[in-house]
Amino acid sequence: MKTLVIIPSRLSATRLPGKPLLKINGLSIISHVVKKAEIANIGEVVVAAEDQEIIDDVKSNGGQAILTSSNHKTGTDRIYEAFKKLNKQSIELVMNLQGDEPLMNIEDIRNLNKLMIKTKSHLGTLAANISDKKLYDNKNIVKVITKENLVDSSFPQAINFKRKLTELEKNVYHHLGIYCYKIDVLKNFVFLNQSSNEIKNKLEQLRALDNNIKINVGLAKSSPIGVDTKEDYMAIKKIMEYKH
Repeated sequence: MKTLVIIPSRLSATRLPGKPLLKINGLSIISHVVKKAEIANIGEVVVAAEDQEIIDDVKSNGGQAILTSSNHKTGTDRIYEAFKKLNKQSIELVMNLQGDEPLMNIEDIRNLNKLMIKTKSHLGTLAANISDKKLYDNKNIVKVITKENLVDSSFPQAINFKRKLTELEKNVYHHLGIYCYKIDVLKNFVFLNQSSNEIKNKLEQLRALDNNIKINVGLAKSSPIGVDTKEDYMAIKKIMEYKH
């Protein structure tokens, strides 16, 4: 099965404006993500952005990028527009990678792709074990509740996604911002209305569950920090510069 990796990106993030172009080791965050996706080597990698500055940055660092509308409500809408514009006929899976997670594990990207192909699932994502109990209360860390325990080769269905847990439930994991769609599921998804659940929780994956689209969850080896705030940026910068 042929996979296309699309990374949605925009400059107008509310909490940290301009974050895709913030630099670590002399390279922008968005270009770090592109390089990770290219090393994973599961298919062609394209950034879908609404800002010309992002397009220019990605291209100047050897990546591919495509300009999309600035009217999209969600990253998935942006991905679908890019997919249509690219007009690639033989693609069967589209991988949606977040543009603000430069520490995403390359093996995890490969593993999600493998699980999708092996199980012929419609929509897949990843989650990691929660080691710090404080994360249960943190609204910025999305939690997924799965039908069965997550182990290395399993790919159970998600029952729900929550930002905050009032009580500890069974099979709760830290949800990572990576999705893999079968093409027809992606098409179907973007034409569905936003569900009230999705709007209330600001989680577009709830639209899938509310419309009986099954989401399967694979176990990630690590849970990367996303760049949402200035503090996140400084923390990731420190990690990546130290590794460098």
